[in-house]
Amino acid sequence: MDSVGLAVAGDGLLNHIVRIRDRPVRRIPVFEDPTSSSGGLARMFIGSTRIADTFAEAFRLQFARLVVTAHDAHWLAAATQSVCGYGTSVIGCDAEVGLEQTLTSAETPDHRPGAAVMLFAFSTAGLAKAVARRVAQCLLTCPTTAVFDGLPSASERVPLGGHVRYFGDRYEKSRVLGGRHYWRVPVMDGEFLIEETAGVETGVGGGNFLIQGENLDVTLAAARRGVAAIAKLAGVITPFPGGAVRSGSKVGSKYAALRASTNEAFCPSLVGRVATELHPDASTCIEVVIDGETEAAVAQAITAGIRAAAGSGIPEIAAGHYGGKLGTFHFRLHDLLGDQALRS
Repeated sequence: MDSVGLAVAGDGLLNHIVRIRDRPVRRIPVFEDPTSSSGGLARMFIGSTRIADTFAEAFRLQFARLVVTAHDAHWLAAATQSVCGYGTSVIGCDAEVGLEQTLTSAETPDHRPGAAVMLFAFSTAGLAKAVARRVAQCLLTCPTTAVFDGLPSASERVPLGGHVRYFGDRYEKSRVLGGRHYWRVPVMDGEFLIEETAGVETGVGGGNFLIQGENLDVTLAAARRGVAAIAKLAGVITPFPGGAVRSGSKVGSKYAALRASTNEAFCPSLVGRVATELHPDASTCIEVVIDGETEAAVAQAITAGIRAAAGSGIPEIAAGHYGGKLGTFHFRLHDLLGDQALRS
């Protein structure tokens, strides 16, 4: 396609993402019980689900956004599933990676089906390595794909096509379209089109909430509702399998070599052996973890996720934190969900 078409399509993509980010969250009724004796604060409920008076603790991460396109939905799914693989937690992975949103052919630079993928890491240097490896091994290899930078206005940059172009063995070609630098790398199905660099910005990692259910089936269903609600929002991802994690962790371990270990306070099999934070009517717990481009985006996602997950069979929704000692961002559930005027 020509440079004008590419530039216009790119602007349309950015405008589309901005419009979705600005979309307000629909509020549903939240009720508070003024008879609570916990610290003088009223207890809060969404329907029959109690919202714990606690906070989710999150921290700063660097992130990139890649726009991936492909010939059709099948190869797009193959590409995104591959590049998002082994990308659940920065504790043990090179990055936390997830699908932000799917894009129609009218919203992508080359007018093909596409998706926006977000990658989060502790540092820009670490993110650069993750981007280079995942693009080379998962997107270059997938038939028909092309890769574009999803943060073109970011001042901080890391190599994108700048690394993978060397696979072309000096047969690769450089081209500037719409003021953006691309590489055309010869491959066996034609050419792999990829932008020279990717933008990097500072985001938020580790927003979360803990769904406590009466049984496994109802808890898993609640987790799926919460993740589905979050998936409708731009600027956030849920990087764990299916968007949910059963192995919620705490910092440190009785084993000196481990940086994190099981969060025993929410393990139902340890009730009676350790101090528990599980609701008395809960027999299982599933966590939803959220990474996002801004504090506001993560707050919006936590709110939407909790509202969707609450319901029959879910006696309580809480959140994970580290006593306020690790993360810069503290998302108080009552502040996100409640009406200050109803508090006693």
